[in-house]
Amino acid sequence: MNLLERFARVKLLVFDMDGVLTNGKIIVMPDGQWVRQMDIKDGYAIQLAIRSGLEIAVITGSHDVGIEKRLLKLGVNRFYHQVKAKAIVLGELIASLGLTQDEVLYMGDDVPDLEAFELAGIRVCPSDAAADLLEVADYISPFSGGSGCVRDLLEKVLRIKGLWYKRDGIQSI
Repeated sequence: MNLLERFARVKLLVFDMDGVLTNGKIIVMPDGQWVRQMDIKDGYAIQLAIRSGLEIAVITGSHDVGIEKRLLKLGVNRFYHQVKAKAIVLGELIASLGLTQDEVLYMGDDVPDLEAFELAGIRVCPSDAAADLLEVADYISPFSGGSGCVRDLLEKVLRIKGLWYKRDGIQSI
């Protein structure tokens, strides 16, 4: 089965936050808060995927209230933060949704994502991911983290499923 056929079977897409949904860089403010940056086009694709019936989850070792609010606004209700063992959370999520491994896609960018990779039927990373992930990924987006890699992936999955934006279709937020 080729990669596009595998994309067609996906029902759950899981993303790491830092280095995937963000560019992995932080600005440390004088009060100690961190500021992260996200791509607006990734956000559009996330909301379209959710409205099209796909499950979207974010599993991250960190936490950012601003990003959590943004994800909630986009419709992401499965936001797991301050996670030490991503594979455990992912395994529980897969079981709770009654999915098989080949229905799960995981996008990560660094070593803490490797164990979660083992549970996903499709392993994906941005172009600037750590070498360990680049070696085992099924698909490497040509875009870097926080710079359109999520949009690239979601657009491919939605197009394969015939769910990408249509003129008379879904409106953006």
